[in-house]
Amino acid sequence: MEFLEIPIFDDDFFKMAFRFTINLGFLTLIIRWLYYTSSRRKDYLFTFYMISFIVFFLCFTLKKFELDIGMALGLFAIFGIIRYRTDAIDIKEMTYLFVVIGVSVMNSLANKKMSYSEILLANTVVVISIAIIEKFWHLKHEVTKEVVYENIENIKPENYELLKTDLEDRTGLTINNVSIGNVDFLRDTAVLTIYYYNRE
Repeated sequence: MEFLEIPIFDDDFFKMAFRFTINLGFLTLIIRWLYYTSSRRKDYLFTFYMISFIVFFLCFTLKKFELDIGMALGLFAIFGIIRYRTDAIDIKEMTYLFVVIGVSVMNSLANKKMSYSEILLANTVVVISIAIIEKFWHLKHEVTKEVVYENIENIKPENYELLKTDLEDRTGLTINNVSIGNVDFLRDTAVLTIYYYNRE
């Protein structure tokens, strides 16, 4: 049965629903269990989920058309969205964004040449790899923050320890490193980037 020359239903519906269920399950493990429990950042949960959903359905839709050039251009556009024009994304969040996009593309584009066992194995390997790095290696998440500093005498190389101590006293953070950015000698200020570990 068709409506306006478009089928109302076909068997691909069940295939899409089953693959989306698999995709959603592994994405939840990656985003909600692995990412959120290590970073405690809620602002990226919505972004990761929605981008992965759109990528999955877009790739599944494109796959129904036998247009190799169109598919290539579509995938190029999908990965192009990583370059946001707003705030800079931390490298860890950028990596997770690439992971959720890659997992969604893999789950949506798998064809008859790839069994469900292979799909499940590939997803499981990704989840286990992230879990080992995040949970068992206990890698600390280093955070950067820019501050405007007015005690310009302390930015001299020989006063590095004074600078670090002063910043730790003011911010209450244990600082790993400090890098000096723009220096304004007219206002006696400098833009500093401080590096510290995120408190779990």
